[in-house]
Amino acid sequence: MGRWQGIFLDFYGTLASGDLLAVESVCQRVIDDYGVDAQASHLAVQWGHRYFAAIEAIDGGGFRSLREIEHDTLIETVAPLAGRIDAKPYIDDLNQYLLQPTLYDEVREVLEQLALPVCIVSNADECELQGALAHHGLQFDHVVSSELARSYKPDHRIFETALELTGWPPERVIHVGDSLHSDVGGARRVGISAAWVSRAERISDIGTEKPDFTWPDLRPLLTLQD
Repeated sequence: MGRWQGIFLDFYGTLASGDLLAVESVCQRVIDDYGVDAQASHLAVQWGHRYFAAIEAIDGGGFRSLREIEHDTLIETVAPLAGRIDAKPYIDDLNQYLLQPTLYDEVREVLEQLALPVCIVSNADECELQGALAHHGLQFDHVVSSELARSYKPDHRIFETALELTGWPPERVIHVGDSLHSDVGGARRVGISAAWVSRAERISDIGTEKPDFTWPDLRPLLTLQD
């Protein structure tokens, strides 16, 4: 019997391209529409900091969807520069992107060769995540969204939900994701090993956690079967 019984796999930023370009595009539209004196890349980072802080503040009794968090934190980010904006059109565009993200080049090849069972563990609203999987015709043994678990990585509850759903013991699972903070840090909290997929297309990563493995893409995932 091999070391690993199953794989927890992040989706956005790991299997599918992250939202960097989509977020910066939204920020540029806000800048153009409201005459904001800022660069899109800088505004995206500021929005990202508020967004992640809002996620960190969530607990089981006060859960909010990502759409709600995106909406409110965009308003808060732009307010000091342009007053209160109507954020809904911009968030609609962002979530339309999340329904049809681009898969990274190696993903289909790796998934076709992967024999170990996979559980998707993603900070995502259920509608967008399931829509993106359907858009690409991807099927997995299990799928756990933050909305399903009422919890966001790195909180322990989303990982515990996935462990309960799969029945896999934490010492026999590896979690693979693109965020040191959310993926590596969250997995470590519940005794799960972690591989960090260090892709370049991220707005920022606030994490300093140390992964068990660091990979440039998903191809090394196949070596876990050796």
